[in-house]
Amino acid sequence: MESAFFKQKIFFQLPFEFAVIDTTGGQPKLQKREYLSEGAYPVIDQSQEPIAGYTDDYQMLYQGSLPVILFGDHTRIFKYVDFPFVLGADGVKVLTSRDYYNTKFIYFYFQSNSIPSRGYSRHFKFLKEITIPFFVPSEQRRIVEILDQADTLRRMRADADAKAECILPALFIKMFGEPSTWTDVNTEPLGSLVNIQSGGTPSKKNPDYWDGDIPWVSPKDMKQDIIFDSIDHISQKAIAETNIKYVEPGAILIVVRGMILAHTIPITLAATRLTINQDMKALYPNCNDIDSTYLHAALKASSRKILSQVGTAGHGTRKFDTDELLKLPILIPSQEQLKKFQIAVTECRASLAGISITKEKLEKLFDVLLYRAFTGELTAKWREAHMRELLAEMEEQAKAFNLRDNADPQQLSLL
Repeated sequence: MESAFFKQKIFFQLPFEFAVIDTTGGQPKLQKREYLSEGAYPVIDQSQEPIAGYTDDYQMLYQGSLPVILFGDHTRIFKYVDFPFVLGADGVKVLTSRDYYNTKFIYFYFQSNSIPSRGYSRHFKFLKEITIPFFVPSEQRRIVEILDQADTLRRMRADADAKAECILPALFIKMFGEPSTWTDVNTEPLGSLVNIQSGGTPSKKNPDYWDGDIPWVSPKDMKQDIIFDSIDHISQKAIAETNIKYVEPGAILIVVRGMILAHTIPITLAATRLTINQDMKALYPNCNDIDSTYLHAALKASSRKILSQVGTAGHGTRKFDTDELLKLPILIPSQEQLKKFQIAVTECRASLAGISITKEKLEKLFDVLLYRAFTGELTAKWREAHMRELLAEMEEQAKAFNLRDNADPQQLSLL
């Protein structure tokens, strides 16, 4: 006999703990200072990087079933992991799904939710407040199949964006040559061409400092040539009561400390007024011979040389000395060369803007698909075509949940 409960509802909401198990406790965790730039096992933490580092210590591997979902307790970032990994130590929750849930289904559902930002405080308590829709397993799999296809398009777009970011450095080198070929005759040390500004971090013990809309850029935001916003934001009160200063539009931002310097020198151009953390510097051209656009490209083209000067700070993290950075030779172009470069960059960025529009469309499409997936709209026609099998599966699931016709599902929020 089919359950009337399931006949009336195509899906229902379960409390977080009915769908997800927190398996973080007891797992080995690797300190950030112990990350390697290469190694046998990837380290995954709450940063935006898919893989934050590596280790050769197999005893640090996650001791549990896969796949899992990682949640950044501070960053609110979700990661789906289906391969052996080592857990980063700082603020990561490891979540597994219960038997009647598809793990990637829950991962996509988490992505459809907006967890409120509370600055650098912990956010897992907010995640645990949400309820999770339950569809029968076959429909969960169908939803995952569709969303996986859309997500693949997004990742392909991200790969294309990464390649597009190489265009400007290549254009610069084509016009001005490799930095290794520049001579002392036509270069000046960076320090004579710029003013430099340091960043800082407001106290994370004061939530009022993190309740604002002022972008606070840290290395995790430095993934694009031009930066408009950041993951974290601070308040005007933080500006007024601490040593944090605004960075004005047109400044070149560069990361000078962090494990990312093991392989990359993040350099970007500030497109809006913002602030930066203590692991970064802001550079302002102070002469008429160059402008921000040119200097940004020159530094990007010189990133290999900058990377070669990176050293090791305390606890094994990477850094390079600001004084060494300011000694970096920068080619001084003629005004005619500078003007030609500016025109070429403008044309290049106009072309790249089209790529950005495509990316935005894909993101909007994915958001729409997420919404339709978890309201039941996405698989409505598929559900009609498979209704007989679904009813049988629903009945089996009703037995598993012990939801008979006379049951009182008080703990379920029905839709």
